[in-house]
Amino acid sequence: MYQWSDEQLAIQDAVRRFVEEEVKPKVEELEHGDTPPYEVIRKLYQTFGLDALARESFKKALERKTSGAASAAREEREEAEGRGGGNAALTLIPIIELCHYCPGIVTALGVSTGLAGGTIMKSGTPAQMERWGLDLLTLDKVGAWAITEPDSGSDALGGMMSTAVRDGDEYLLNGNKTFITNGPYADTIVFYAKLDDGSGVPLRQRPVLTFVLDSGMPGLEQSKPFRKMGLHSSPTGEVFLTDVRVTRDRLLGETEGPPGGSEGRESAKGNFVTERAGVAAMSLGVIEECLKLSVQYAKDRLLWERPISEFQLIQLKLARMEVARLNVQNLVFRHIEMSEAGRSLTLAEASAMKLYSAQAASEVAMEAVQLFGGNGYMSEFRVEQLARDAKVFQIYAGTDEIQVTHIARDLLGR
Repeated sequence: MYQWSDEQLAIQDAVRRFVEEEVKPKVEELEHGDTPPYEVIRKLYQTFGLDALARESFKKALERKTSGAASAAREEREEAEGRGGGNAALTLIPIIELCHYCPGIVTALGVSTGLAGGTIMKSGTPAQMERWGLDLLTLDKVGAWAITEPDSGSDALGGMMSTAVRDGDEYLLNGNKTFITNGPYADTIVFYAKLDDGSGVPLRQRPVLTFVLDSGMPGLEQSKPFRKMGLHSSPTGEVFLTDVRVTRDRLLGETEGPPGGSEGRESAKGNFVTERAGVAAMSLGVIEECLKLSVQYAKDRLLWERPISEFQLIQLKLARMEVARLNVQNLVFRHIEMSEAGRSLTLAEASAMKLYSAQAASEVAMEAVQLFGGNGYMSEFRVEQLARDAKVFQIYAGTDEIQVTHIARDLLGR
């Protein structure tokens, strides 16, 4: 795959029109006001029938879950081979287009449907899927995925301090999660905690369990949105749990899993792959927009009675932006082709994709600010916002440094 198909270009044009008409006019209130992004996202879903597609996808997933394991695996494989690439493209095109104006919207959307909803759909029982999964996939409810803690960012699983203590047939949950996307407004929270069974197992080796919580439960507190450098349209906050009592039907899968509690850990790692591939698409959107804005500005801006596009140093900046755009686009195309072939990215492949794309987006956005000069530092010129937004690509879903370790471990066979 080296270019978008005619069908994909038609979808791209339709989404682009929606973004121009519905998102662009609201950027100011989304970025600098107190307006959450969820109504805009819901309108996107309704306009393109994505809510109906989500319901159909949910129905099929539920049927697979309730059928035998072999049948479910076969149907999942056939669906991936038959329509995986198309589904990947349909998912990534809106991400790219939204990131031309408002990357934060993508973060809020991806966490609610992909991380919170996706975790429940993959690891939950049929009853849990029906109870929480469908509403998250259709955006009828907002979801949060709570794994990061104040002292265990990059060491999310090993350094986790949140605990789940058995109390008869129930659990008592305690802990503090931070940097939680959608945390302030989430209706449903997927919460990770270490099982504390009093056995004396060292903290790092304890099983990781996953629970589903509802806003308003006794002992559950959701903070107000943080003030951040960028991604202002994506609400981020903290979640505090103090003796939150939950019944077993809130334990994802309603089982503590195999010895060692690998289920919660594997669930989290699988989500890391999904997140990192999504960041590459977000990066492409930022790069495309910064390049477009920079090319136009270079043609229009006069210096010494000449357009600055005639100066070689400006041309060098533009050329490097285009190289970055081509490279990141090729990584996105590769991901779509792999999905079409029924193959998923390994953790190392997703890390490599995310590492390069995030660095490229941040570098391109900062070069765009530089090209705009003093205007680039002003919020009325959108490269200022895109530069602030792009920086987080190198931090969330695993820092650049963590991506390097995953790539190196794979190469060295560790």
